[in-house]
Amino acid sequence: MIQPGQLVIAREAHRQQLVRAVRRGTAERIRVGAYVGTEEAPESSFTAARRRAVRLAEAVHRQLRATHFFSHQTAALLWGCALWDTPEQTHLWQAYRPSGRAAADLRRHTGVIAPGQQARAAGLPVTSLERTVVDCALAMHPLEALVVADSALRLVPALDVDAARSILATVTRRNGTRRARWVLDHADAGAESPWETWIRYVCLRVSMPRPVTQVPVQTRRRMYHCDLGWPDHGVYVEFDGRVKYVDDGVRRGHDARREIEQEKRRADALHEAGIHPIRFMAADAAPRRGEESVVQRIARQFPAGMVRGFRTVPFLPPPPANQFGTR
Repeated sequence: MIQPGQLVIAREAHRQQLVRAVRRGTAERIRVGAYVGTEEAPESSFTAARRRAVRLAEAVHRQLRATHFFSHQTAALLWGCALWDTPEQTHLWQAYRPSGRAAADLRRHTGVIAPGQQARAAGLPVTSLERTVVDCALAMHPLEALVVADSALRLVPALDVDAARSILATVTRRNGTRRARWVLDHADAGAESPWETWIRYVCLRVSMPRPVTQVPVQTRRRMYHCDLGWPDHGVYVEFDGRVKYVDDGVRRGHDARREIEQEKRRADALHEAGIHPIRFMAADAAPRRGEESVVQRIARQFPAGMVRGFRTVPFLPPPPANQFGTR
């Protein structure tokens, strides 16, 4: 009997057992030759998508015989990094080119990973965290790559950004290197969610001054921190995720009513201290029009002379949509 969450490789199991499990709905096929027991506990679509991507990597690892290292978004996921969106393909490095019949759900990158850039995460072979950040910066949209880089720094404060720059310096191709350098230069451990990174990216894309993350604000109650801001100009920004106001939204046992009460006391204390943060939610992230609204709301808090100097950075594209826009 297949247990909930159990990964089963078809060549290692009895075929009729798998057929019966799929018919009963106690197992599902996640890729050719790989099945997983159906989870009983309900999950958010975001959590389910991440879990599925990890199980896909585990399945690929058990099915492949050649040496390989998971990379890019897949490695970032296995390291525990945040992602703007869950990858649709499993990324890995191999020393040889795949055949013309290579699986569509795999994205194989050809090349040899240096010993110092090899590691293990979640029990699987992966590129080192520095190499993972560089690969993402080279291949992904700069916002998506910045989300990975921010969370990598948050997970491992001692992450060697200079080592990442050295890896990038060995890249011979030109395409993507400018954006990758920008991502490494602007990574910030203070971004506590992809949406905080999104706000920062939108601002940096129009050449606003680099904001401070987790800005300390002393109030009569205690020291609070705003998500980001420009203290010298009295400008503060916060992102409110909807999950905070849903029972069990942040973690099991999370009390939405208590969260609302705490947020009310926090907001009152900030206002008494003269701090009035500009607040955003995922609904403000509508492609293009949402970005323009965010820029306008923040820019009007700066002196007019500064605003006239804001210009779109030509090599930074508009932010992509996010399929998990409610988190």
